[in-house]
Amino acid sequence: MQRILWAVLLSTASATGAGAQDQKPASDATKAAQHSVMAQLPVEDGRDLDFADRGFMGSLSDPIITNKDGKPVWNLGAYDWMNNGVSPDTVNPSLWRHMELLRKHGLFAVTDNVWQVRGFDVSNMTIIQGQTGWIIIDPLTSRDTAAAALRLINEKLGTRPVTAVIYSHSHGDHFGGVRGIVNEADVKAGKVAIIAPEQFLAETASENVMAGPAMGRRATFQFGSNLTPGPQGQMGSGIGKGIGGGDITLIPPTIDIRKTGELREVDGVTLEFQMVPQSEAPAEMNIYMPASRTFLAAEIATCTLHNILTPRGAKVRDTLGWAGFLNEAVNLYGDRSDIIVSSHCWPRFGQSEVKGWLSGQRDNYRYLHDQTVRMMNKGMTQAEIAEILKAPPAIGDQWFNKGYYGTYSHNSKAIYQYYLGWYDAVPANLNPHPPEVRAAKLVAAMGGAKKVVAEAKRAMKAGDYRWSSDLLNQLVFADPKHAEGRALLADSYEQQGYQAESAIWRNMFLSGARDLREGLKAGVNAQSIDMISAIPTGLLLDSVSTRLDPMIIGDTALALNFVISDRKETAKITVGNSVMFSEMGKAHAAPAVTVTGPRQLFLGLLFLKMPAAQLQMAGLKIEGDRAAIEKLQAALDPIPGAFNIVEP
Repeated sequence: MQRILWAVLLSTASATGAGAQDQKPASDATKAAQHSVMAQLPVEDGRDLDFADRGFMGSLSDPIITNKDGKPVWNLGAYDWMNNGVSPDTVNPSLWRHMELLRKHGLFAVTDNVWQVRGFDVSNMTIIQGQTGWIIIDPLTSRDTAAAALRLINEKLGTRPVTAVIYSHSHGDHFGGVRGIVNEADVKAGKVAIIAPEQFLAETASENVMAGPAMGRRATFQFGSNLTPGPQGQMGSGIGKGIGGGDITLIPPTIDIRKTGELREVDGVTLEFQMVPQSEAPAEMNIYMPASRTFLAAEIATCTLHNILTPRGAKVRDTLGWAGFLNEAVNLYGDRSDIIVSSHCWPRFGQSEVKGWLSGQRDNYRYLHDQTVRMMNKGMTQAEIAEILKAPPAIGDQWFNKGYYGTYSHNSKAIYQYYLGWYDAVPANLNPHPPEVRAAKLVAAMGGAKKVVAEAKRAMKAGDYRWSSDLLNQLVFADPKHAEGRALLADSYEQQGYQAESAIWRNMFLSGARDLREGLKAGVNAQSIDMISAIPTGLLLDSVSTRLDPMIIGDTALALNFVISDRKETAKITVGNSVMFSEMGKAHAAPAVTVTGPRQLFLGLLFLKMPAAQLQMAGLKIEGDRAAIEKLQAALDPIPGAFNIVEP
């Protein structure tokens, strides 16, 4: 059982095309919108291009990165078609300019003994030369892209062992490639240190397990995983190109960083850490390199406004705290740093650039927070605030504050949710009908599908795609087989995607259009067993309880003991009132059944739902009433696969 099916946070689906035969060109309204954006863009001063090109040392000769089976997982040249430098009408010109910079790939010298590999994944790999080997910060998303990056490093700089790996935070694109650059035996032998912020493993488990299936499906929309890069397709993700394919792996940390200002000597290099929890990630830290006067801002400062609540789904982030950490970084490191790098995008060079970048983004998050709260306290709702809140020119005209990833629109709604929740206090919104029922009633109230289509066409002709998609969404939810409604809604989504400055808004609109035209094609992703192996058993069992079907388990009461032999763990499992509780380190005095074996067999039992008798042949020991474990297993939903988003 080398692999386990698991719905994961980050999709590894390969691009399968976007239904090019059904795609439409930019409408006149979209062309006008693009020209308007172009006229309002800040003056180009060439600094970003200089910073993005500076220190380039070369890239791989073969742009296709493959896994061990020869399957392509990443294409370094996926955006080479942009070489003509002309922004087409189907791409927001601001996003085009941004992607021209993000698409650069290869090894880049940052300063003495510090380099970055960029463009090999959605994130950057930062390399520090230690006394005996490489110190790697953020080993990308997958085993294969990380291994390719390390090959490039050794090819250009000389082969050295990796002596330490630092995970800046608890998102998969900052640890998932670790097994591509080190092996666990060296970690256990003390040859390689794995350094991470406090609570890293618990937060990684929480985000990847509990909401994994839903996040995984939504992530395919956010990152455009099923879209082909192109002028009518995917245009990156705002912080990078996209999500690499291949296995997401994880080796647990061996060293926890717990406080700001903590100093560590890592392979002869002194590093200083700033803790920034509950900002961009629940467990996150920045890294200062005194010898090179270089500050790594992880992901609290990049080349774009970030997400306060990422559309794929996550816990809402603390915007006020985020701005506070940026202010702290200015105070602690601004005068001590000549270079700033991050885990995405390109560096900035010069002390004034460091301080300007950090303080500019600090002001962006603080303005977004304060003005949302100000309007909220005047009684304005999420939608009302999102409609009018814009960054002032002093903030919004800085390229790195533009909304290529997060936007003022959905971030202001997230801040509202952080303080007040989803309910806007309007009683009509307290208990509305569910979408399908409401849609059918609305379509009937408007006079039927024919009238809805006619009104939607008028809106589209006027360039009001927001209203046309609102109308047509009701029609599709009332009648998913209405061919004309589906086709028009896809067209409406598509034009909004073309106009979007945010790469992820573009991806979500175009992914919606694709699903309407071609149907649902995404599936459950496969992930390496060692990713699951790093998750604490208690959290895995808590996730099992979320799959208990009350219609099947009914009023059955069960008492089971699990003994995970390879981890020397015991779990007391109690089922009653259609609820499953697991308690680690405890056991029933008189269980109906005791199940003993390595955790891998428990994964087969509870996640893959393999027959208990088959697992017994593989070494699982079942003492007592086997029917008890079979009743529990039968009541568990299978690991969820893909589900509809743009239709019922």
